[in-house]
Amino acid sequence: MILADKITALRRQRGWSQEELAGQLGVSRQAVSKWESASAIPDLERILKMSQIFEVSTDYLLKEELEQPEVAVTTGEEPDERLRSVSLEEANAFIEQKKRFALSQALSVAAYILCPVLLIFLAGYCELDNARISENGAMGIGLVVLLLMVGVATVVLILIDSRMEKYGYLKHGGFRLQYGVEGIVRKHQEEVSAFHRTCVAAGTFLCIMSAIPIFTVMGFVGENDFAGVIAVDVTLIMVATGVFLYVFAGEEWGACQILLHEGEFTPEEQSGKPIFKIYWCVVTALYLGVSFWTFQWHRTWLIWPCAGVLAGALRTILRIRREAQKRNAG
Repeated sequence: MILADKITALRRQRGWSQEELAGQLGVSRQAVSKWESASAIPDLERILKMSQIFEVSTDYLLKEELEQPEVAVTTGEEPDERLRSVSLEEANAFIEQKKRFALSQALSVAAYILCPVLLIFLAGYCELDNARISENGAMGIGLVVLLLMVGVATVVLILIDSRMEKYGYLKHGGFRLQYGVEGIVRKHQEEVSAFHRTCVAAGTFLCIMSAIPIFTVMGFVGENDFAGVIAVDVTLIMVATGVFLYVFAGEEWGACQILLHEGEFTPEEQSGKPIFKIYWCVVTALYLGVSFWTFQWHRTWLIWPCAGVLAGALRTILRIRREAQKRNAG
């Protein structure tokens, strides 16, 4: 139970209104309302006063794991003062910024997958007998659009990264949350969890089903190069849509995980991040190099799903290695 819920429950047990509690604490009714809605956290002086008014320990008020108003046995451990202390305002601002840039981030990532779609289409179209565009013209238009999409997406991601630079210490994990903040962040995470799960499920479904257009052409259309080109474009669009859903829903969810040190943002997982940054840079360079060298964009897209499978295998290997090191150290 978080601090906000405990204040509400204790006030109602005594039959007090928010205004009556505010009068005893020397604050406004709006302040109490904000505490109970988890949009603000009382300062230490108010918490000490509430512990006296409600006749409960400060441990009960501040420690979310304590469900009953009893004095808890303290361990004597003090928070590491070397770590930066993150307030509720900072945490809310970080989540809000991630939510604000989620759409731009998702569109930019999807643009990297969609960038060769027009080039592939025009390359197939110019091979038709009734085509009204030359091969050089098709390649020129397709490459211009491809470079524009990559350029705009890259600039957007750089701008987003610069805006989020002030929160860099959060990504590195060198912080601790102030009393009460963890519960509010966890509550926010629960509120967005249904939307996140739905988007991840839909994105996974689209990525799995993305091979169907190609298999359909292979099985029912036969030797039709232009139909194969359309199938590849549809596949890329489905994959890009799935990735868009992943990123769009994952930004706000990921912000909560960063603050809570959960998922891929645990200290153990963070230690492997540099490897994957290098890995995906190499994959991107390989994809662009092979694609521009061969101009077989309708085939080189296969590099991405293969790289995704290898990334999963690499992540698993690193996790097994870390667990083995822990066992040996123990």
